[in-house]
This record gives sequence, structure tokens and C-alpha cells, in this order.
Amino acid sequence: MLVKTVRLAVLALSVGLSLSASLAQAEVLKDPQWRDWLEAGKSAELEQAAQTRLKADPEDSQAVLALGLLALESGDAKRLEAAVKPVQACADRQPAQAACFYVLGSLQGVQAMNGGMMKAISLSGKIKDNLSRAVELDPLLFDARDALQQFYLMAPGIAGGSVAKARDLAQAAQARQPEHAKLLRARVEMKEERWAEAERELSAVKPGEDKDLLAGQRAGLYQLAIQLFSDKQFAKARPIFERLQRDFPGHAAGHYGMGRLLSETGQIDEAIKSLERARTAEGAERYPVDHRLGFALLAKGDKAQGKSVLERFLGNKKANPRNLDEVRKRLAELG
Repeated sequence: MLVKTVRLAVLALSVGLSLSASLAQAEVLKDPQWRDWLEAGKSAELEQAAQTRLKADPEDSQAVLALGLLALESGDAKRLEAAVKPVQACADRQPAQAACFYVLGSLQGVQAMNGGMMKAISLSGKIKDNLSRAVELDPLLFDARDALQQFYLMAPGIAGGSVAKARDLAQAAQARQPEHAKLLRARVEMKEERWAEAERELSAVKPGEDKDLLAGQRAGLYQLAIQLFSDKQFAKARPIFERLQRDFPGHAAGHYGMGRLLSETGQIDEAIKSLERARTAEGAERYPVDHRLGFALLAKGDKAQGKSVLERFLGNKKANPRNLDEVRKRLAELG
């Protein structure tokens, strides 16, 4: 469906298959402290710094882009709407700055996802044009190439989607960004359900000291595992979740994914342990951990604790509305 058009990193962030599906968007920001805040999910610190810069200079492009990325993080319709105009102005003022077009296309992509079919149709051309322009202006801005590929893979053909163009984007990255190209090829393989080939590409990535590339490898492995999990291929998904736990023990992805798998296969006690570990790990705010933990506790028969955790989940401002609706329904049933 067209409403699945573009889902980016940082946004991706609270919905099943698209969680952590893209790289961190920190390369858009030039200040190392701002990049660290973005990667660590320290939204309040980054927003305060950006607002301070805007007071001194309302046209400060870095501040505008930072607030745009934070709007993507939140997924909130009002914040997205408010962010589009200044980012559009950034692109108009600086037509050679790829980052402005990248963030603009990303914002429009989330609006398309959240706004229903007609909104998606009206925005699809703008999304593709802005992301394409960003890649044209700066072929090394990988986040833009990554986002454009997601558009090609997730949009229907009538709206500009194309697996062939997605492959071309990966091929075009090979000469100057060969490790990044592996991530792009892996996503195409996943689109075509060539799971072994996708895992082979991801395993071949050599991130070295590149934190964004390492995050992209982790995100790709998680996406692969969660797709296998969603297809009920638990035996294939489990070793990938185990690898995420082993290779990225301080990050929530593997622990959360394994918790879901263990819950689904009836291993409730182990699922609770894995989900509780996910709660305190890096990136936990990007996953509906309390949603799944609360349900696991209820499955164990711990109604009081399960209800408490689900009520805590309702306070998660970044939670996906569908998750919230499911939790509200379950709490209503519990009384």
C-alpha cells in the first residue's frame, strides 16, 4: 500500500517491521554533541540547543534540520506539520544543500504514512523528488540514499515504486561506499524474500569505527529477524536475534526481538527476562517494550504487575497509536 511509502530511522521507530530499519540520521548534523544527543535519543537536550540557536538566527539551517529530525523521531502529526515549513524554506534558501531536501522528503514520507491514502497519493511525487534531489546533490549522504531506496521498495509502481531502481541505488553506492552498498543490497533481498542472501550481505559488512554503519548493520539484522518472526519462521529468526544479543548486548534490539519470539512460542518466563533486559538497554525508547512485557506478565498470570506495566506504556509519547489502542482495549477487558 502507498501509505507504507517511506519510513526512516529514527522514525521507524515504534512500528514493528520498520523499527530501526534505517541508519541513524546524525550525519545531517555537524555538531558532534548534537549527533551524540540524536543517537542517544536525548531529544530534550537537542531541542533546547536548537531552539537557542534559532532565537539567535531564525534561519540557522542546522537548528531547523535538528528540529525536523526530532519531529521524525516523535511521529507526532502536529510536530511534523510544524517542521515542514521551515525545512522547505531551508531547501528554498539553500538549493544546493542536500540535507534540507533529505529531511524535507523524510518529513513528507511520515506525513504520507500517517495521513491516509489520499494524503499519501498527494505527497508521493514530492517525496521521491526531494529524496532524489538530495542524492543527486550529495551521493555520499547515505541517509538520503537509504531513504530513497525505502521509497522505491515500499511504494507501489503507480506511485513511483521500483525494485529495479532500488537495486540501481545500491549499485551506484558500490564504488565509493562499498560497505553501505551491502546494506542496500540486503534490503532488496529482503523485499524479494531471499532471506539467506540478505543475511549474507549483512554479515559481510565491515563497519570498522563507523558508528552509523554499525548501527545500519544492526538495524538490517533486526529487520531481517523481525520479518522472519512475522512470517512465523521462528527457527530462522531465533539465531539472528541471538546474534544481536551477542554482538550488541547493550542495545535493546536483540533483547526485545527475542522477548517477542519467546512470548510467541510460550516461553513466558524467559520472555519476561529478555524484555526486562531490553527496558534498560540503549535504544529501548524506540521499541514498545512495555507493551510486550505487560502482555507477557498477564500471560504468566501476574495481573497486577501486567496491568501496571501496560498503564506505564500508555504514558509513552512515542508509542505507535496501534499499540496504544491494543493496550487500552486490553486494560478495559481487565477492568
